[in-house]
Amino acid sequence: MKPKSGLLCLAEELQCYILTFLSCRDILRCTSVCKALRQTYMSSSELQYIVELSGQGLLPVRNTDNRAPAAERLQLLRDRSHAWFKADSHSLTTVPIPNELYHAYKFVINAHLYLWNQYEDMAMIIPVPPKLSQHTIERDWFPRKLCFTPPHTNFLDIFMDPAQNLIVIAHYISGGPMAAWPPEQTLYIELRALYGGGVHPQAAGQRLFLSWLPGYEVHTVHTKSVKLKDFGRYIALSRLVTVWGVIEPMWQLQIWDWQHSTTSNSVLIGTLQDTHHGSIDYCFLGNNRLLVFTAEDLKIYSFEDISQRPQLLACFRMPIASPNVECIISTGDIAHSPEMQTMNTSDPKHRLLCLTTSGIIHHTGHQVYIISTRIFFDLDGMAATTPIPWEHWGPSNARIFQDYRCEVDVSGSRVLLAFTAGTPGLRVMDFSPLAVTNRRGLGRVVNEPSTIDIVDPTGLSRETLAITTSLPYVEVVLNKKFGPFDLESIWIDMDRIYLLTRTADEESEVEDSSDVAASCSRLEVFYV
Repeated sequence: MKPKSGLLCLAEELQCYILTFLSCRDILRCTSVCKALRQTYMSSSELQYIVELSGQGLLPVRNTDNRAPAAERLQLLRDRSHAWFKADSHSLTTVPIPNELYHAYKFVINAHLYLWNQYEDMAMIIPVPPKLSQHTIERDWFPRKLCFTPPHTNFLDIFMDPAQNLIVIAHYISGGPMAAWPPEQTLYIELRALYGGGVHPQAAGQRLFLSWLPGYEVHTVHTKSVKLKDFGRYIALSRLVTVWGVIEPMWQLQIWDWQHSTTSNSVLIGTLQDTHHGSIDYCFLGNNRLLVFTAEDLKIYSFEDISQRPQLLACFRMPIASPNVECIISTGDIAHSPEMQTMNTSDPKHRLLCLTTSGIIHHTGHQVYIISTRIFFDLDGMAATTPIPWEHWGPSNARIFQDYRCEVDVSGSRVLLAFTAGTPGLRVMDFSPLAVTNRRGLGRVVNEPSTIDIVDPTGLSRETLAITTSLPYVEVVLNKKFGPFDLESIWIDMDRIYLLTRTADEESEVEDSSDVAASCSRLEVFYV
């Protein structure tokens, strides 16, 4: 027998320590070609923890105190993943919403419910408590006026980021001489401290300055809609505009490093082909990458230097063009584990992107595309200016679901999908590579391809397009049913499910969408 040499001549503890510097894939490669290293892996909770993190699409959060033994962290990670497959939809916490904010814009981020009534200049933040026994929260949370903007302000969008104590408000003030046509419209993007008000202490200034469309007079540009989003030090704003004398609608997207400058040259501009319908959406992918979703394309940009225009990296063609589009991705989902003093976050390269599309008329339904983000980070050899056909990238990296009415959200590698028409139900789907292993016999494994027929979203034709997708996942259907108008919205994070539901008052019943004014809202929270 030949004497051991190199790595194998070292003590097992040193072998393990050296292997921890490798990626999950390289660790598994080593263990597949060497019995000794396989034994080292099987006896090391630290190495198995690294592989488990990667298999669930997670990364450890830096600068956190991980004093728990590796074996305990590994078991906790596996147990938390398994818990999703036995979630109890009847064990919940109920958060009532004040009636005066029933018509407010509502969203959930980082275990807080945010409400914003643009007509009353009013906002409210409701924290969702940690997991407790079944109960209903009843506290005096009084809405408060924002008081950030002058009278006669027209609000366009707002977002609140509690982790950075930041609130951003986009609004415009109509002004100029009465005889001027079209009327002058000045767009403002205000930065404020979420708690306490006033100028944010880390902001470069009180207001971000929007670059105007080159070649057009300011008073000829009218903003139709705005979308604000943030990602750490970056804030982005997209807007749809009409230009006086120009038939095609235009869109503009700008990114700021809000802590260092109130101006930016990181601007994208484009046009929409449909003069009556159409939208764009965008999202931060992480690692200085931005995705812009138009009617028929997904374009990936790099914005490492915001003093310059974002660089186009790749263009992915969708299977069919849709006039109404939206994209959803979770970039701030962090799983906290107080008992183990550890924190994990989803890996940008192994998250899920959710794209929703719908047509101009009802019978075309809603399509939900679930896409693995790994395809957007493996761009070697791709030509940036040449659209990649759907057939070359989509089928194996996506799943498509369709219904006439649905709500959806994503967190890391998990999807929460609620159908409220057709076959109603609440589904939790896990697309991580280790989902089959961690389910421990629960849930349904879906490996086989699925095909849906999509009707022309423009409504000009009743012809259908058959689309087949095959991204594998594990599904659990929770025992929760909804009526067509019971559900306002849903959210999912690393350890909770949030359902924003409508409840009719005692004197009326919600029979159709025109009667929702007679109902009230509440947030139901399910803990995993």
